[in-house]
Amino acid sequence: MTRPVTRIGIGGWTYPPWRGTFYPNDLPQRCELEYAARQFGAIEINATFYGRQKPTSWQAWADAVPDDFQFAVKGSRYCVTRPKLAEAGEGIGNFLAQGLTALDSKLGPILWMLAAHRQFDREDIGAFLDLLPAKRDDVPLRHVIEPRHESFRDEKFFALCRDHDVAIAFGDDDEFPTVDADTASFGYARLQRMSEDNATGYDGEALDGFAKQARKWTAGGRDSYIFMINGAKVRAPQAALALQQRLGIAHD
Repeated sequence: MTRPVTRIGIGGWTYPPWRGTFYPNDLPQRCELEYAARQFGAIEINATFYGRQKPTSWQAWADAVPDDFQFAVKGSRYCVTRPKLAEAGEGIGNFLAQGLTALDSKLGPILWMLAAHRQFDREDIGAFLDLLPAKRDDVPLRHVIEPRHESFRDEKFFALCRDHDVAIAFGDDDEFPTVDADTASFGYARLQRMSEDNATGYDGEALDGFAKQARKWTAGGRDSYIFMINGAKVRAPQAALALQQRLGIAHD
């Protein structure tokens, strides 16, 4: 039986304020991804939410990171902002056809972030989950859904996700509800309340809580992905490093 893997990471890798606070000042910009991938187990790509990426970019990203590293990929906004999610099939197909399977084993979960105004509609959400394939070009696919409306705190929604092995994003967020429900063979968290006043983004108590969440997923036999995404983004690398330290995770 494969041992569960916990991957801690950040959102993206190009952010000028990280120069000197995370990246060495003399590091060439072209080397930022390679450097970040040696510090963390995963990175969430946000640019894919806004537009297609070139096939050559996917291959270059795959070549730049270690074999045990993974990219989480944010699903296209054109799939999740339409009035009826049940009609997103063509968009999902186009999104998956852009070349992301060049990542192969370095492809982590695909995150589908719903609009804040979208309310839970059992029939429509169920139809959307039916559209999410388990494989593309013989590369296994994992899917995460991030609801941002309180109506999704519903056992019917949880049951649909369990039926499709789709994770519900655990989000630490001031604006949107935190839904803590184990619905898939892996866990996924997006932590968004860092403070610039704290050197590690979150205080020790909060980091201990996130470490506890990761251990819970591991104890249940689940892989886990935990990303420091927003809030005081300048602190994201330090927050991720501090959480890794609590979990005893070390990278080169």
